[in-house]
Amino acid sequence: MIFGYNTSHIGHHVFELQNKVVIQSKLNKPFNRFIKRTLDIALSSIFIILIAPLLFPIVSLIIVIESKGSAFFIQKRTGLKRKSFYCIKFRTMVKNKDANRLQVQINDKRITKFGKILRESHIDELPQVINVLIGDMSIVGPRPHMLRHNVEYANYSPNYHLRHMVKPGMTGLAQVRGFHGMILGKENFQNRLNSDIEYIKRWSFLGDIEIFILTTFKVIFKSNEK
Repeated sequence: MIFGYNTSHIGHHVFELQNKVVIQSKLNKPFNRFIKRTLDIALSSIFIILIAPLLFPIVSLIIVIESKGSAFFIQKRTGLKRKSFYCIKFRTMVKNKDANRLQVQINDKRITKFGKILRESHIDELPQVINVLIGDMSIVGPRPHMLRHNVEYANYSPNYHLRHMVKPGMTGLAQVRGFHGMILGKENFQNRLNSDIEYIKRWSFLGDIEIFILTTFKVIFKSNEK
């Protein structure tokens, strides 16, 4: 239980307006969005000033030594109001023509040895603090998906695009519950979507803090994942 969050269906906080589904969320209020944005700027700035100058050059050097190409992988993802943005990650695979088409698979041979370490430790996601600082993403929110996957996943549920009512996050309620990585079947998809919608409905400042702390502990101590 995270500040009242629980895995549930959408419930009574959703209604239809001119044939469009709308969520009643505290993030609909400008002041709450301001508070959330302030937290994003504070946390991303601290990381970029204190940690990134030491960590990023070392990680980048190892990546380019192991395989040819840029240290960073930049890919279009779907964000707030279904607008696309360029999501920044450390490159974990060899350069390949399927990078923007084929999602990473279990035991994917495209992943480099160091890339596997980056993925297991989630260090590959850390450059997204830049996305947070410039306003494309938030520290906490639904994870952004590839453009083609948004088209595919929208066919699974008519409520799928509700998750785009807020900025995508580096981590979220679904992730601290263990729902991350490949989407394996409709049940796994629905669990993630339910968590994303629940997060939007029940957003709170303290909830964001707790999700951030839980994510940090899961990364550091490598908690068992679902």
